[in-house]
Amino acid sequence: MAKRDITFGWFLPTNGDSTCLSDPAQRIAPSRPMMDEIVEAVDNGGYTYMLMPVNAICWEATVLASWYAARTRNVAPLIALRSGYVNPVLAAKMFATLDQMSGGRLCINLIAGINDDDSIADGIADSKEVRYEKMDEEVTIMKKLWASNEPIGFKGKHYSCNQVIEPKPLQQPHPPFFLGGGSPQAAEISAKHSSVHLFWGDKPKVIEQRIGDMRKLAARYGRETALQFGMRLQIVCADTEPEAWELANALVKGTSGVNPFNMRGGATAVEGIRRTSEANRRVWQLLEESGDDLKIHPHLWTGISKVRAGAGIAVVGNPEQVANTLKEFVDAGCTSFCLSGYTHAATARTFSQKVMPYFADRISDKLPQAA
Repeated sequence: MAKRDITFGWFLPTNGDSTCLSDPAQRIAPSRPMMDEIVEAVDNGGYTYMLMPVNAICWEATVLASWYAARTRNVAPLIALRSGYVNPVLAAKMFATLDQMSGGRLCINLIAGINDDDSIADGIADSKEVRYEKMDEEVTIMKKLWASNEPIGFKGKHYSCNQVIEPKPLQQPHPPFFLGGGSPQAAEISAKHSSVHLFWGDKPKVIEQRIGDMRKLAARYGRETALQFGMRLQIVCADTEPEAWELANALVKGTSGVNPFNMRGGATAVEGIRRTSEANRRVWQLLEESGDDLKIHPHLWTGISKVRAGAGIAVVGNPEQVANTLKEFVDAGCTSFCLSGYTHAATARTFSQKVMPYFADRISDKLPQAA
């Protein structure tokens, strides 16, 4: 019997959806009805987690996650822990409480490498290096608080605390941690703490090599086999391949250069993101290398990276082609896929109904295990 180890997650676009990312007039503004439709498709579609985004133009993720945790039965919110934003003792209590109240439906997304300019605008003046130092201490404190019935006596470079808290999480030893990032600091934190390290889109052979590197790094912490891997990808799927490419090209029709709609400041934000984020630099490198057809693989397309900062590499094709491309990443060592696509409700339903059946014998009904 095949091992049931593959999980699928979906993205909740709390800053709005779109039918054409290059045309502001086709933006669908965020609203409760818009998000309700997406969440219903995800909760009933076989997805195990739902990524809640964070930036200045997104609705607040923890509030929305709590709202939808109370209105769903299957999917677990994947909520950001942003370095330096919340005291780790409070964060430990918040996450443990939500984990208890949701029946163990919670994942935590570790975010420290956000754009420096946005962090400063938010009132967080820490450098990227300091944010990763704080993230390491924050997660260490949370794990200790969840495991101990005595004051933990933690003294670090950035935090000191000697508390004991209740409740403890329902998931034991704790909810799974996810981290997506391309910098050496991100790799170190993920190797030490993550349940799942998420890669942004790249060529399957590159991902296979990077998984090997991450396993060696995780081995320093005795976690070589504990750390799991996943992909953060866009999906453009239709019944036929020509229809899928037509949908893909329509998303970026008329655009030129790089002008991310999902960041405040649009094109002016690009240089700030380049300075801070190695993951974004890699995505834009792939865009530059992809040529006129914007392909890095027969069914991996870079076009969305023109108009969306972050994870813009898309899998494009008919259901079988999409499934076979994802299976290349499975063969490389990935077992979790955090996905999105425009529009999000329709694409979530299409993927659930037409692509997931190709993985029926391997889909897990449980969250990735924390370790």
